Amino acid sequence: MAVPREPNGLRDESIGDLVKRLSQESSTLIRQEMALARAELKEQGKQAGIGAGLLGGSGVAALLALGSLTACVVLALSEAMDAWLAALIVTVIWAAVAGVLAIVGRNRVQEATPPAPQTVETVKEDVEWAKTRRPSGAT
Repeated sequence: MAVPREPNGLRDESIGDLVKRLSQESSTLIRQEMALARAELKEQGKQAGIGAGLLGGSGVAALLALGSLTACVVLALSEAMDAWLAALIVTVIWAAVAGVLAIVGRNRVQEATPPAPQTVETVKEDVEWAKTRRPSGAT
C-alpha cells in the first residue's frame, strides 16, 4: 500500500495521476469494506447458529416435559378410572388441541396468500405503462 503523501505533494501531481490514485485507493477501500462485512456476517451467522441450536434444544426439552406432564395426567386420572381410559381421554384432548392448532394455522396461511396483491397490481401497471410509455391513468 502506498504511503500517504502530504497534501502539498498532491498539488504537484497531474490530474491523470490523481485519478489513477483515486481509483486504486477506492478499490482498496471497497475490498477492505467487503472483507470487514464478510467478517461481521460470519460472526453474526455463528451467533445465530448457536442461538438456533439452543432454541432447538429447548424445543426438545419442552417436548420431553410435555410428555412427562401427559404421563402425570394419565396417572392421576387412573386413580379414578381404568388406566386405558385415562390414557384415551388424554389422547383425545391432545388430538383436539392439535386439530384446533391445525385449523388456525391453515387459516393464517390462507390469509397470507396471495403474498402481495397490491404489489402484483402495481407491477402489472408498471409493465403496461412501460409498453405504452404513458401513465396508466392517461387516456
